[in-house]
Amino acid sequence: MKPSEATELAVFRDEVREFLATHADDEILEAGRKTTSFFPPFEQVMKWHRILHSRGWSAIRWPREYGGTGWDTPRQLIFEEECRAKGVPLLLPQSIGMVGPAIIHYGTEEQKQRHLPGIVSGEDFWAQGYSEPNAGSDLVALKCRAVREGGHYVINGSKTWTTYAHHANRMFLLVRTSTEGRPQQGISFFLLDRLDQEGIDIHPMRGLDGVPEQCDVFFTNVRVPLDSCLGAENDGWSVAKYLFEHESGGGTSFATTFRHELALIRGLAGRSGDGFGAVLADDPVFQPMTKGSPESGPDRWQWCRALGG
Repeated sequence: MKPSEATELAVFRDEVREFLATHADDEILEAGRKTTSFFPPFEQVMKWHRILHSRGWSAIRWPREYGGTGWDTPRQLIFEEECRAKGVPLLLPQSIGMVGPAIIHYGTEEQKQRHLPGIVSGEDFWAQGYSEPNAGSDLVALKCRAVREGGHYVINGSKTWTTYAHHANRMFLLVRTSTEGRPQQGISFFLLDRLDQEGIDIHPMRGLDGVPEQCDVFFTNVRVPLDSCLGAENDGWSVAKYLFEHESGGGTSFATTFRHELALIRGLAGRSGDGFGAVLADDPVFQPMTKGSPESGPDRWQWCRALGG
């Protein structure tokens, strides 16, 4: 890296730190502390989404032409490192990290203009309608059907484990539009821009903490226009595979979060007793956390043991 480039990145890091220090209030930081998965408290994380949008930083991997930052990988990494260090919550992945990139890649110009601005701004939140009661996460076995009737599709069926569907105003979902050929050949990818229409019933599930996160969603003769289909009819499997690349950690966010969590474990190991008068960091199982690397060499097995893998 040239000295000028290093200087530019250092200035950018300072800019990010200053923004986080002045815009991440106590409510947002508390939401970050309460995040035990990739789904922070809804109201607070959407507030943070809108704050980032006001700075133009809500879609850090999107092209500028669609409202993104257009940042290169070093700037994406710096931004995520500073966010993890500050403790702000990760943005919910369904809209900005999943359906948004799919629309950019497969959508018509009209679909892009209709859906992308609300995703970037945080005005719209999209639920993910994939899993079903009798299929689980086996998407090839899904039964939720959509049948053409004139200028509409009519949807019947259900989805389950639909995170934050009770907060969402839009949904992307996989439906079966054909039973011919191989099972995955009859699946289509739909974009629903209204969840308050007749025939859609959303039933939140309360977790052990009393807070609803997952939902059952039922569709009874729900009519949607033909242009609700993203990509070609019966080729939704191609769209779903593309989206999986983002859901499974495309980009740097998962890796950045993983490194941050490992750093926390290192710190805990250095402060926590092992029950025999020493600290856990002295245990051979934890030695790689201060001397080795999880990415290479025989120490990777020790890392797996230390993390319970």
